[in-house]
Amino acid sequence: MTISRPATVVQPLRIADATRSVRHVFIRDLLLTCSIGVHDFEKTAPQRVRINLDLAVREESRPLDDDIANVVCYEKISNGVRHLAGQGHVNLVETFAENIAEMCLQNPRVNTVRVRVEKLDVFEDTASVGVEIERSSLTAS
Repeated sequence: MTISRPATVVQPLRIADATRSVRHVFIRDLLLTCSIGVHDFEKTAPQRVRINLDLAVREESRPLDDDIANVVCYEKISNGVRHLAGQGHVNLVETFAENIAEMCLQNPRVNTVRVRVEKLDVFEDTASVGVEIERSSLTAS
């Protein structure tokens, strides 16, 4: 008997912090297909993944001036994730998450990134399996 479970929605974290001048930029439930997995059958067909990102972004001292150049653009981040997903086969969700974190941290405004990668179709009786990591530009070398 298979139990149907509702998809769990990841809720935004409390990252924004006025006292530290930190803005919270997030991407929720980005659904992609990519070639990922260690098993032979996973190497022959793409599978669905869900990606959630939380970025702690240093606010600039200058005004935003309603100009996209003055913020971390979530469209650029999500397009970067799509690009990484299309780069060819990756064995581990951990590797994919690390690649996403590294891409996000290339923006000097991003202090910390939390990346969650979930494979959605691995087990019939689970909504998803995957990994969540957190990386910081303050500890990156």
